[in-house]
Amino acid sequence: MKDKIKTYRHIYKIFLLVTSLFLVSCSEDNITSFKALSPNSTILAFGDSLTAGKGSHSSQSYPAVLQKLTQRRVINAGISGEVSASGLKRLPQLLEQHQPELVIICHGGNDILRKYNLQQTKNNIIEMIEIVHAANSQVLLLATPKPTLLVPPAKIYFDIAETTGITLDANTLSTTLKNKKLKSDTYHPNASGYQFIAEQIHKQLKMLGAI
Repeated sequence: MKDKIKTYRHIYKIFLLVTSLFLVSCSEDNITSFKALSPNSTILAFGDSLTAGKGSHSSQSYPAVLQKLTQRRVINAGISGEVSASGLKRLPQLLEQHQPELVIICHGGNDILRKYNLQQTKNNIIEMIEIVHAANSQVLLLATPKPTLLVPPAKIYFDIAETTGITLDANTLSTTLKNKKLKSDTYHPNASGYQFIAEQIHKQLKMLGAI
């Protein structure tokens, strides 16, 4: 049993290294294409319960914390339980209403939990990205982890990033949800977890030249 645990830990360390390198590579490729957000700009945080802040008070959700860190208006457009097909229908109106300079997409987790066709999930998220780009907004994609022992990011997000060329944050949610101290339940962070997520996104936006 101890040998198995050591093997799992070794595999996980390799996994973290690989996904970290993917994020750095993806970020470097896109750093010149990220325009600095104007001081009065709006960031749209779009997704499901992980965006809505389930597991904590709404004032402790990652969009609420990110607003304080970035000193930009951050709209929390997260709906608990939403699947990607519903999110795709909802997105255009939000873009028209708020006209964000940046959209952070965190979607597909409920599709994975409900064992939906992930090819369709991938297509839905790609279409979301295309709609955002058509609205002249920039995109940061957060990878939702698979509900397995090592909590790795689902492969579809790497496929989406490769297809669209957008910047992928592969690690933040996985790192959060593998730490018991940062979780309120199996699938959701607590206030400390959302604080961590917001801080990681803030660091990446600075690295990308967005802020």
